[in-house]
Amino acid sequence: MSASTAIGMVGESLKNLLDSEMSLSSTVNTTILAPDESTEVGRVNLFLYKIKESPYQKNMDWRVSGSDPSRISPPPLTLSLYYLMTAYALNDAESGNTNAHAILGEAMRVLHQHPIIPETHLVAGLTNAAEQIKLMQVQIDMEELSKIWSTFSEPFRLSALYEVSVVQLDQSADQDRDMPARVREIGVPSITQPYLVPKINEINPVSAIAGANLTISGENLVGWNAYVSVSGEVIADALPLDSDSFVVSLPALISPGFHSIRIDISRITRMSFFVEVTP
Repeated sequence: MSASTAIGMVGESLKNLLDSEMSLSSTVNTTILAPDESTEVGRVNLFLYKIKESPYQKNMDWRVSGSDPSRISPPPLTLSLYYLMTAYALNDAESGNTNAHAILGEAMRVLHQHPIIPETHLVAGLTNAAEQIKLMQVQIDMEELSKIWSTFSEPFRLSALYEVSVVQLDQSADQDRDMPARVREIGVPSITQPYLVPKINEINPVSAIAGANLTISGENLVGWNAYVSVSGEVIADALPLDSDSFVVSLPALISPGFHSIRIDISRITRMSFFVEVTP
């Protein structure tokens, strides 16, 4: 993140980049002016014509303050800067604007070769910025471009448009807050089993007449509910258990033979047994 002067710092950094990396037979300066503010030739001019807030980073979370790790800072104002880059040179008697075109092409090569402004060309206030300063050429909108030039007394010149992002401006330090408490207790946590899993051990007797009582025994059954069915017919539905054994009765009209008895304890433990119903 950066100070509120970062917008100006970006312009200075772009000037450093172009002044250092452009290689032409004659010296070419970089200026940051409106198109009608200078008549100097042999230069590249950067004109900041639009500033736009980034909608994608508008609702970022608060961050740890860079100056005090015990405090948090609100999200910065995140901007994209739009520059009009124009070359100025003396016209040739025969080839006209080719000198300006050559300068513009060399400046475009430099920005294309350095899509991220190298740290060596950043002014001091941007070297510790959280985000890199990226350059991207913008597709020319002739209507927008004509509106820009119509504002000034200068005639239209061939130009290139660039977007520089992201530029983040910190909010003032009085907006910082104390870090919310996240650790409530320091020590060794204790881990305990919340309950003992119920277990079914046996059914007794395994052979009986229709209507007889059956005793089902197990472990850790107290407090749970029993669901019991014989060959699909329910004989106990949510029967509360107060001991480790309970009694159910076979249906009075069940037919003789072997039947499957299914026992379910609160949908946690389930077992099936075979019971012989005798005549």
